[in-house]
Amino acid sequence: MNRTLRGSALTAFAALLLVATACTGPPGSSSIGTTTRSVTGRATAGPVCPVERNPPDPACAARPVAGAVLVFQNVTGAEVARAITDQNGRFSVALAPGAYRLVPQAVAGLMGGGRPLEFQVTAGETLEPLAVTYDTGIR
Repeated sequence: MNRTLRGSALTAFAALLLVATACTGPPGSSSIGTTTRSVTGRATAGPVCPVERNPPDPACAARPVAGAVLVFQNVTGAEVARAITDQNGRFSVALAPGAYRLVPQAVAGLMGGGRPLEFQVTAGETLEPLAVTYDTGIR
């Protein structure tokens, strides 16, 4: 009876260890206590009018950039996520806490890619929406 009890305890321990290993990811990674945060923003292109006016003309406001590909990189430069803007230029991606760089890719009809943005995702804090800007080339 003692041998059966010891065997059952060993089997239960092995099963628990297997479940714990499966839930924590590959060796060297740590997902315990890590939660992703929603990173949102909007991509716009401007200027839209060749002459700025004061007060600003609402018809000359920057326009949304639809279909822009945005690449998110970690501190080593490895791509960790990708987003594509919707018809209103909006995007959203889930990222774990850490330091990131958003690299906007070139969009046909606009002057190259937008300026890269460095930002930090912190657990428990809300990140302000990111503003990605493209240049229309209008002067």
